[in-house]
Amino acid sequence: MHFRLTRVGVTGVKKLVNIHRPNREVIPLTVKMDLFVDLPAKQKGSHMSRNIELVSEFLEIEEKQPVKDLESFCAYIAKKLLEKHEYANYSEVKAEADYFLERIAPSGKKILEPYKLVAEAKADKRGNIRKLIGVKVIGMTTCPCAMEIIRKIGGYKKEVVPPTHNQRNITTVMIEVPGDNNIVDANDLIDIAERSFSSPTYSLLKRGEEGELVYNAHKNPKFVEDVVRDILRAIIERYKELPDDVIVVVRSESEESIHKHNAFAERVTTLGELRR
Repeated sequence: MHFRLTRVGVTGVKKLVNIHRPNREVIPLTVKMDLFVDLPAKQKGSHMSRNIELVSEFLEIEEKQPVKDLESFCAYIAKKLLEKHEYANYSEVKAEADYFLERIAPSGKKILEPYKLVAEAKADKRGNIRKLIGVKVIGMTTCPCAMEIIRKIGGYKKEVVPPTHNQRNITTVMIEVPGDNNIVDANDLIDIAERSFSSPTYSLLKRGEEGELVYNAHKNPKFVEDVVRDILRAIIERYKELPDDVIVVVRSESEESIHKHNAFAERVTTLGELRR
């Protein structure tokens, strides 16, 4: 007995991809990819080597076909997968890459901070292609619930910021990019995410800077739900020109310091639903 399989392919494929952003320096990215097609019931197995060949062939001619962004790269590969696998009706490509962005540390110095770029593309035999660009950002949240309890226990005055427990928060933000639209920029998504935390975090902090960061974070306590909702609100404000059917994905996880479990929140929606 044979059954259709939804996704068959390869995962963890690593390649060096040079991103040629308009009016910017070329950005080399070490990209890890997952490449899939569906498998009909009559097909015993997928020709998985074709996936690797396709990516290698594209990168060999990259100078003639510059990659302008990671999501367009995924969309191109997704489209070509359907040509390579003539039996398939659906393809999907996921990519993730380390990314560094210049930030101003609390000391005032310019530093490079690490982030993750993420991109996805899905294609079908009818010619439909959907692509998304996104980021993974690490920040800090401070718990409002414990803060209120400690305020009562300790008899803190309203104007005094009481202590609470901290959480490392990992947030993913993804937005669909319609057509050749380049309105959505990863740097903007990183800014939106970092503004939604209790505080951004930094790779290097001196002792005084650590204290200032923690104190400021405690003045801005947030649940993981707050992080997601603040990001959704910022996306509506930032991308007013994008159509209603654009997909938006925001997921956030706070790694608890006083529990053995984590706190998680997510919204998968469209801009139209958010606007309504």
